[in-house]
Amino acid sequence: MDTRESQVLDAHDLEFCLYDWLDADGLTGFDRYTDHSRETFDGVLDLARELAENRFAPLNRPGDLAEPRLVDGKVVLPEELKLALDAYAEAGFPAATMSAEEGGIDLPNLVYRAAFLWFQAADIGAVSYSLLTTGAANLIRAHASAELQERFLPPMLDGRWFGTMNLSEPAVGSSLGDLTTTATRAADGTYRIRGDKMWISGGDQEISENIVHLVLARTGGPGTRGLSLFIVPKWLGGPEELGERNGVSLVGLNHKMGYRGTTNAALRYEDAVGYLIGDEGRGLKYMFHMMNEARIGVGAGAAALGVTGYLHARDYARERIQGRPLEAKDPSTAPVPIIRHPDVRRMLLTAKCYAEGSVAVILYAARLLDDATAAPDPATRDAAALLVDVLTPVAKSWPSQWGPAADDLAIQVLGGAGYTRDYPVEQFYRDNRLNPIHEGTHGIQGLDLLGRKVLLDGGSGFRDLLGRIAATCDAVAASRPGLADAVRSRADRLAAVTTAVWETGDPLTALGDATTYLEAAGDIVVGWLLLDQLRALGDRTDPFAASKELTATFFIDHLLPRVDAQLDLVAATDHLLTDLNEDLI
Repeated sequence: MDTRESQVLDAHDLEFCLYDWLDADGLTGFDRYTDHSRETFDGVLDLARELAENRFAPLNRPGDLAEPRLVDGKVVLPEELKLALDAYAEAGFPAATMSAEEGGIDLPNLVYRAAFLWFQAADIGAVSYSLLTTGAANLIRAHASAELQERFLPPMLDGRWFGTMNLSEPAVGSSLGDLTTTATRAADGTYRIRGDKMWISGGDQEISENIVHLVLARTGGPGTRGLSLFIVPKWLGGPEELGERNGVSLVGLNHKMGYRGTTNAALRYEDAVGYLIGDEGRGLKYMFHMMNEARIGVGAGAAALGVTGYLHARDYARERIQGRPLEAKDPSTAPVPIIRHPDVRRMLLTAKCYAEGSVAVILYAARLLDDATAAPDPATRDAAALLVDVLTPVAKSWPSQWGPAADDLAIQVLGGAGYTRDYPVEQFYRDNRLNPIHEGTHGIQGLDLLGRKVLLDGGSGFRDLLGRIAATCDAVAASRPGLADAVRSRADRLAAVTTAVWETGDPLTALGDATTYLEAAGDIVVGWLLLDQLRALGDRTDPFAASKELTATFFIDHLLPRVDAQLDLVAATDHLLTDLNEDLI
């Protein structure tokens, strides 16, 4: 694996996470991955890096400046974007995790996720078309009929057709039970879709031959149980002959703060032909297949942008000469690189923690997915699947909260230069600011974690998480007692607070501060993962090991203590937010 320094991603940290910490080599012992080796994994990662640095990174700033626009009813995007996505598809990345029969190479989720980080860090707006397409294809493969799979999957996995997910409407955002788009069964067994959809990423463009929209629409009564899921293509024909245009039209494009390489559209469905996926009334259940995959993908994008922002700020701080050491009294003393100043070091270390912590939680979740789908032992598979469910809100929201914070700190390190378009860190921040919003807002993830995920299967997944944290603390207690105690005590408090709020018997009381709970739980999880990386380092004393030690120590000593006040607030179960008079806000 190429570990030369890069401003796109930290290749050395990625190598450590994959091989020393998460044992990617061990995945080759699973039947599904037996044809792979470290050599093939490194080949995929090196190819991803090459394409990301040479094809995607050069498009990042031009794609931001050349915002998508409508000309004669068509979306205009840079021609280079299509060339980059074609190269991505030709390299086999859209189908990489699928079987050879499906056109893939059965690449482990862990290695695929690490490879995809390169593209997300290089140009997140460009590669999001592929993220959406792969997610849509995985849903179709899991839940659609064989006939629909045969029709839609090959051109999607070839990179010729792109996919989208259509949930929100102009008057309905996250409250999916209130969706009004309807689907009526026609005599030929297809459906006619009518309604308006809003905030559709990749909703229209001219760089793919066709667009496969996955649309939630109402076939039954009120609420989410009345929703079904449909494939609604932009063009009705097949891969060789697109045929006539379907009844889906572009109403307009939304003008975004960042993430501009991905179009965001308002769409109108007027008697559009739709093909039912699975059974009526189970649409939201099917859509969660793509949504949960996308949530980890969003967290990964936030992590990647946080890493590249940190790397740019670190390199700038090493080179920028300004000011003198605090102890220097003589004005003739030579100025020093700003990385020598304590406050700059504070900002860089904080951003480093957010960047490395975000990558850690994303890759750990990816490794769990491999255990859940391919481990030889059924008990291991079941436990991993449950733990992925528990950790998904954290994997989505922790990087999405702190990745933008890392980019905000990068701007601050650069000072006035960081606030200009002459340096890329301001774009990283603007691009990253979307991630706390889409695929389930920060607040929704809090409700999901405290209201659902910690309670799954009688709380067994949550207990497994606490057990893994305790095992790591036990493993490093002799060598790093202070760090182990700091993580253990917070995990114990999290367990006690979780029990206490649900003992109230009142969901309103328990969930009033769910977002604060999510933030505290996320910090504890990341503190544990950074500590577990120290366990994997063992007694190494090289510069990389010292750098990882610094990350874990700074996070646990300087940032983790903020959870104490947060857990105090959650434990108080006060009703300030639920009972206040909104006229006073």
